Amino acid sequence: MPTPKSIQFRMQKPKVPPTFEGVDYDNNLQLKAAQDAVLREQWVQSMMARLLREEMGKCYYREGVNHLEKCGQLRERYLEQLKHSKVKGYLFEQQNITPSSS
Repeated sequence: MPTPKSIQFRMQKPKVPPTFEGVDYDNNLQLKAAQDAVLREQWVQSMMARLLREEMGKCYYREGVNHLEKCGQLRERYLEQLKHSKVKGYLFEQQNITPSSS
């Protein structure tokens, strides 16, 4: 498995933002790179939710009856992360380009 500092790891990292804005759909390489970046971003969000859930479980177990006070920040972060944690694929974003909020 490549380490984060290895050349293999840096070569696998997507070089495009996780969006379809400005993508030429006739260029297959550019389209596949955008699809890959969108899927990778969704998986990262999903794994972040998993890590938060595991930490919250450890906190609940460690704190016992005081978990409502002591684990509140983790609970709020987890609930916020759940909104972004589902891996939906790239087809909706590819077919329905939403204008940026700038």
